[in-house]
Amino acid sequence: MATPLRHLRQVVDDPAPAKPEPDWAAQTADQIEKVVVSIRSKTADPLDRIVRLVVYGLVAAVVGIAVIVLLSAAIVRALDVAIPGEVWSAHLVLGGIFTIAGLFLWTKRRQPADDDA
Repeated sequence: MATPLRHLRQVVDDPAPAKPEPDWAAQTADQIEKVVVSIRSKTADPLDRIVRLVVYGLVAAVVGIAVIVLLSAAIVRALDVAIPGEVWSAHLVLGGIFTIAGLFLWTKRRQPADDDA
């Protein structure tokens, strides 16, 4: 037998619905999460950036040194083929180029400030 609609309306329409109790577990978990995220954003995130900078800097330095060494060897080989005679003449020319470049950079250095005045 079917229930009349008016009976259903009476059951559904409760004049005073029960007030939900606060969910203390969820509030506590949310507060703990906020504290942990705040601490992490102030400590671990900056350290992560610094570590990445150091690691990428070291990788770039190692690759740069390898490129400089290989390029120097290639220049010596090219000068040895271009200049007739022994390999010492290629070393002499390359050494002269590096010496002139070093002297040029030495003239462009900063002079230390005199603290005696």
